[in-house]
Amino acid sequence: MTDNGRCDRSRACRGLLAQRGVAHKRTRPYRPQTDGKVERRNLTLTHEWASIDVSTSNQQRRHAFDRSLHSDNSHRPHSAHQGKPPMALLTGNNAARSYS
Repeated sequence: MTDNGRCDRSRACRGLLAQRGVAHKRTRPYRPQTDGKVERRNLTLTHEWASIDVSTSNQQRRHAFDRSLHSDNSHRPHSAHQGKPPMALLTGNNAARSYS
């Protein structure tokens, strides 16, 4: 599930999802039921990345954000995916991996 950002509506994204057999769901604007998922992600970022990250430059902060995003999408188990990380749906890797 994504919002309606440009990258999420791209042909490349649609093609990859279709190739992997993944149904793409988009949030509806101003819809609390799905906007809540986006807000939860923002809260997670605030508590697990922005609040604890001490960066001396924007480049360091962006690198820390990229690591956080990768960890959340590729390693952290999600209940919506039967304990698998979201990327497991795209890569075919069915095992959730632990944090390193």
